[in-house]
Amino acid sequence: MIIELLLVLQLGTPVYDRVILGGHVMDPASTLDAVRNIGLTGGRIAAITTHAIRGRDTVDARGLVVAPGFIDLHAHGQTPETYRFYSLDGVTTALELELGTSDVAAWYRERSAGERVNYGVSIGHIKVRMAVMHDSGSVMPVSDGAYRPASPAQIGEIAKRIEVGLSEGAVSIGAGFPYTPAATRDELLAVFRVAAMAKTPIHVHIRPSVAGLNEALSLAGETHAALHVVHINSAGLAETPVMLEMISERLAHGRDVTTEAYPYDAGMTEIQSATIQDDYRAAPAERLAELEWPPTGERLNRESFERYSRIGGPVVVHTNTEQMVAVAITSPLTIIASDAYWQNGTGHPRTTGTFSKVLGRYVRDAHSLSLMEAIRKMTLLPAQRLYARVPAMRQKGRLRVGADADITIFDAATVLDRSTYREPSLSPVGIQHVIVNGVSVVAKGQAVEGVAPGKAVRGEAPR
Repeated sequence: MIIELLLVLQLGTPVYDRVILGGHVMDPASTLDAVRNIGLTGGRIAAITTHAIRGRDTVDARGLVVAPGFIDLHAHGQTPETYRFYSLDGVTTALELELGTSDVAAWYRERSAGERVNYGVSIGHIKVRMAVMHDSGSVMPVSDGAYRPASPAQIGEIAKRIEVGLSEGAVSIGAGFPYTPAATRDELLAVFRVAAMAKTPIHVHIRPSVAGLNEALSLAGETHAALHVVHINSAGLAETPVMLEMISERLAHGRDVTTEAYPYDAGMTEIQSATIQDDYRAAPAERLAELEWPPTGERLNRESFERYSRIGGPVVVHTNTEQMVAVAITSPLTIIASDAYWQNGTGHPRTTGTFSKVLGRYVRDAHSLSLMEAIRKMTLLPAQRLYARVPAMRQKGRLRVGADADITIFDAATVLDRSTYREPSLSPVGIQHVIVNGVSVVAKGQAVEGVAPGKAVRGEAPR
């Protein structure tokens, strides 16, 4: 330390904790798009400069893109295993804002020692309803939480528990209408009223189609709640262009509504959930064939559907088209969010490849999205969605002096996803370095073991 101080006095230049040298810095907030050196100190960005700088540790970023760390608003499976997957795909902040939790304080307490990436959760209507209705399901409701209407007293209890979750720091409110089909409009209005009073966005898995979006927009309009529609491509299918136009119209009239998309034409969810059972329990053979059982790759028939429904587990749902996915991914309205899904050693390839797939296949290969626009969808836009509820997000999703040192460094010429529905755990290529709060969690394309610099992302208690 004394030698470093003498050098500073002699040379008149600071010695940073770390320096990132010679990278092509791309920051959507400032539109900076040029080669720069970056100095990091105390977990924050201390300098962005064309001048030579020195640090105790150096990352050589020559020939690589230096971007803000990717922020995923929709990442299920908040475990050390999935945090490792996310980091290898360039994610520095992973938030579970759809399904959420019923006990916010306990959720954060379980992770209080730190994780590989920054983490956060919503107070989830699905999970709260399961608790109030004493549902027997583990991940999703399968009994009264899905299929029994709540009494007025129970609706009051659901709303109260959501308020408690917000007071404990939940990032937002989460909801999934297809998973709670017995929830009445009065119940949903009660949830939206809490969101409006708390000035908290509600992240909603809407019912399919234009009708589903109209329902959510009506609830938000009546209560003046901020609405975020999750995976518009999954909910919209062939109606995705119309639904994006509906959102655009609401924005033009001053409504607070946003949406997101993931770059895959098949979804995944729990086979025992209401959204699968209600749609496929009596479906003909051609519709059952839309479902794929991940461990074997088989398309389901009546016998196998009933057999796997008794067992339980994730099922791939092949209902979309690449054309509709491309419409959603390239729309200026959409945030990139993975809807990462991982359960008992298997899951959807979006868990490991979402952000690399967008950079490799939509930006580099198809030229359907500029690199700066893709980075904006992965960093600045998701951060901005949370500003009102989580002021600390103003220091994420951007590269500027004083911002959190959450940084993703990748090779634009090689970045690409590798995971498939049969091999969903394959990590991408081209993500070279990932830094969380100034600490490397990925270095030279490999996960750094034994580090946990990730911090809790929490909302401010409503005033």
